[in-house]
Amino acid sequence: MMAPGLFMIALLFYAPMVGIILAFKDFNPVDGIFKSPWMDPWYKNFEFFFKSDTVKTVTFNTLFYNMLELVLVTVCAMALAILLNELKGKVSSTIYKGAILLPTFLSWIVIQYILFSLLSVDRGIVNHVLGQEIYWYSEPKYWRFIMPLAYVWKNIGYYSVLYMAAIAGINTDYFEAAQLDGAGKWQQIKNITLPLIRPAMIVLILLWVGKFFNGGFGDWNAFYTLPNNSGALYQATDVIDTYVYRALKSLGDYGMSTAAGLYQSVVGFILILASNLVIKKIEPDSALF
Repeated sequence: MMAPGLFMIALLFYAPMVGIILAFKDFNPVDGIFKSPWMDPWYKNFEFFFKSDTVKTVTFNTLFYNMLELVLVTVCAMALAILLNELKGKVSSTIYKGAILLPTFLSWIVIQYILFSLLSVDRGIVNHVLGQEIYWYSEPKYWRFIMPLAYVWKNIGYYSVLYMAAIAGINTDYFEAAQLDGAGKWQQIKNITLPLIRPAMIVLILLWVGKFFNGGFGDWNAFYTLPNNSGALYQATDVIDTYVYRALKSLGDYGMSTAAGLYQSVVGFILILASNLVIKKIEPDSALF
């Protein structure tokens, strides 16, 4: 029964890993992956990224947004899951769950148009309400807040569903016993719900840590589309993936882009091992391995 799934995983995820060797080669499409000459020195493809003037900016942005994502989405999704779990009516529960899950299915292109209708200088709803012209697409300082809010709005429904599944697995006997002892809702949440969904939370956090160097929010399309690829906003919206993508478009250097991807993967792997080791020391039963 597992054979079809394992075959697809091997085909889509492991077979393409052969392309890693491009990070150490002077790739030529005519010669192909294996016949292209090796770089001399071997680390030359990595130099483009690490010697760039913007490496500090894109690295900081990538880490900043990912850490902010981890905190915001974890806290907001858990709070929303707990609130939705308190809804008893089937109709109201279904409506609310569907409403918060709907943005998850929207592409970043659609969200870009929604955001532009809000922030456009001359026709934007926000400027109309404020009664003044704010050039949102020219001021990087605003996007430190806009990007996290946009991501939370789009993805909080998806992650709240995961936490709701964890809450649904809690035995109701615990809550009934707490009610008999006179425990209020907050005491039930604090002493029953949060401790029992902690294993699920730890697993999600560990998986997130592995994506800390991957494009901020784990979805670099947001950073490319939402700011309309405005050069004035690169200081606040440029992450590793968007920087490499633009470099690949302008230079066509496949080796450099592969080297950056390998760098991200290695750092992510190290972060997962380190965070899992810390959790293993604190709470061994919740560690992944």
